[in-house]
Amino acid sequence: MKVSKRGEYALRALIDLGIAAEAGEPLLRAQEIVSRENLPKGFLDQILMQLRQAGYIATKRGKKGGYYLAKPMDSISLGQVVRLVDGPLAPIRCVSQSKYEKCSCPDEATCGLRMVMLEVRNSIADILDHHTLADTVRTSLAKMRASGKPLRPGQA
Repeated sequence: MKVSKRGEYALRALIDLGIAAEAGEPLLRAQEIVSRENLPKGFLDQILMQLRQAGYIATKRGKKGGYYLAKPMDSISLGQVVRLVDGPLAPIRCVSQSKYEKCSCPDEATCGLRMVMLEVRNSIADILDHHTLADTVRTSLAKMRASGKPLRPGQA
C-alpha cells in the first residue's frame, strides 16, 4: 500500500484548511493552498472537487470566498480520505475488505503470504483510521508554534 501523490495532496489540503480554521480564517482559496504547499493548481482543483463531492469540504463563492471544512475535523479520519482518493488500504486484493478478490494460491486459509499481508492491512488501517484530521492539525500546530513559524503566511 502506498499513498499516491493525489492522496498526499488531499491530506495536505485538508490539513491546511484545518490550520486556517484554527487560526480564525476558515476560508482558503485554492491558490493559497497551491502557494503554501507548492502543488500543481490543475491537479489540486481536481482533488478539491473530489473532496467537495465526498462532503469533506465546501465552497463559498464571491470575492471573499474559498474552500472550508464541511465536517468537524475530529470526524474525518486519515483512513477515510486515503480510501476515497487511493482506494483500498490492502497491499493485495485477497485481504481487502472493500475490494476483495480471490487470490491465486490454492488455499487462502493456509496461505502464509495472505496472513502476513492481512496483518499489514490491519496495521495500516488501525493507524490511519484512528488518526483524525483534528489530531494531525494539532500536531502540525504544535510543531509550528515550537519552531516559531507563523500559522498563516504573512503573520509575524
